[in-house]
Formats: sequence, C-alpha cells, structure tokens
Amino acid sequence: MSSGLSPAGLAFSGLVIEAFRINGLALAAGDALTKPVGLTSARWQVMGVVGDAPAPVAHVARMMGLTRQSVRETADALMRDGFVTYQDNPHHRTAKLLALTETGRRALQEVERRHAVWASRLGRRFDLASLRTAIRELQRVREELERDTAPRPRRKRKDES
Repeated sequence: MSSGLSPAGLAFSGLVIEAFRINGLALAAGDALTKPVGLTSARWQVMGVVGDAPAPVAHVARMMGLTRQSVRETADALMRDGFVTYQDNPHHRTAKLLALTETGRRALQEVERRHAVWASRLGRRFDLASLRTAIRELQRVREELERDTAPRPRRKRKDES
C-alpha cells in the first residue's frame, strides 16, 4: 500500500474524514436551528449541558470534548447576552457554576423544539436499528480515541531513580 496505511488504517482514516464532514454539516444545521433565538451551535452545546443543572465550565468542557478556554469564552458571551449566569459553587470557591437564566431556559426550550422536528424528519430516513448500531460504533471509536489521547504516565529515566 503506497500510503503506508493498512486496510484498517485506511478505513479508520475514512471514518474520521466522514466524521469531520458530518461535524461541519451538523454545526451548520445547528446554527440554522439556533439563529432565530439568537444562539449558535457552540452556545447551544454549552446551554444544553447546563440545562438540567448548573455546572462548572470545566465539566461542560469535558462533557462536550472542548477546551475550557473555548467554553469560558462562549459562557462569557452567553452571560453578556443574558442567557446564563455564574453562581457560587458550594464545592469549589473559584470554579463558579454556569446556570441558565429564565431567558436562556426559554431559548433552549425553543431550540430543543426546533431540533426535535428536524431530528425526527431526518431520522425517519434511516432504519432505526442501523442508527443505533452507528451510535454504538461511534461511541467505541470515541472511547478508543480517548484512550489513545489520554496522558500516559511518564517513565522514569535511569538517572532519576
């Protein structure tokens, strides 16, 4: 194989490229769903995590696979626009909790309503069992990527003992 990739490596690379393409299209669709209420896909992601209960920025970042810095910037913009607020965290002095305001809750409910219509329309185009299989396989890929990118313990050199 001239690319140096094994057949499995080539297939995995193809899957990753499709995931990138799907991500771009999903973000564009999300932006279209959220625009009428003054949001974006990024803002929706953050609001969706704290929709049920307030959470620290670091938790939102972990849940969504984003950096804390990007979530903090999004959260600060959401706060300026009145969609979220920061609350004291009883478990941590400096890590404030991000929580929806009433305006944020109404906006999130509207986006969720619009999303339900969109997802149901597209979902009907697929076999339900196939969708569930795809979800399980994508979860396995994510888990393997998480394992592969997890920090590894540093090995001591002989002169460090």
